[in-house]
Amino acid sequence: MPKELSAWDKLTIAREPDRPTALDYIDNIFDEFIELHGDRQFSDDKAIVCGLARLNETNFTIIAEQKGRNTKENIERNFGMPNPESYRKSLRFMKQAEKFNRPIITFVDTKGAYPGIEAEERGQGEAIARNILEMSRIRVPIIVIVIGEGSSGGALAIGVGDEILMLENSVYSILSPEGYASILWKDSSRAKEAAEVMKMTAKDLLEFKVIDKVIKEAKGGAQKNLKAMSESIKNEIINAYEKLKNIDKDELINRRYNKFRNMGEYKTKA
Repeated sequence: MPKELSAWDKLTIAREPDRPTALDYIDNIFDEFIELHGDRQFSDDKAIVCGLARLNETNFTIIAEQKGRNTKENIERNFGMPNPESYRKSLRFMKQAEKFNRPIITFVDTKGAYPGIEAEERGQGEAIARNILEMSRIRVPIIVIVIGEGSSGGALAIGVGDEILMLENSVYSILSPEGYASILWKDSSRAKEAAEVMKMTAKDLLEFKVIDKVIKEAKGGAQKNLKAMSESIKNEIINAYEKLKNIDKDELINRRYNKFRNMGEYKTKA
């Protein structure tokens, strides 16, 4: 039997520079994709990519956190850490999806929302809270896929969905292990220990019923076979949408609400 990877091992894989990004998957999964821009208030923050995609004659709205491949791209994408205008852009297109009855797919991959003073001045906390509130009552199916790091409110702001899927070596947590160790133990060097304590892996979160399914990766991570990984995600999107597409709108909202209410109760008991 191969040795089970530790939480830190999986986090390391999730942070690999060559790990596929949201746009890599979008390019490989969908038959067509058109990017849409701007929050109509401040700017077009590139840490989140929004657009329209087609898959097997179904139109989807895509909301995707996007990291860069190199220093130049990371600066352009703000290292995948969204500013409030990214969340407002996301909400704009989620509301558009609701208007035109398009299902929504979100790709989660961020170390967290950008913590800079400019972001706070423009209402970072409010933008995140607004997205969480509005996503809870959007009247179309929402499929959430955690493809790398899913940290803090930066992830949850596009993470309220009807089906929540995680790649095997992705992580989903309240903050980074480094941040957790610094706050709890005043020692960021204990990050590896924190990763285990936090129960942030896909396996842990499936057990806690925080997510609905784990998508297997190739040995060594998704970057070892992008085409196969994309095909797996594509199949899971199709399957998830088939389960959700005929659910009555009011029932969809009630199920989503109860999903997150029960999730909190389960974790409290655990």
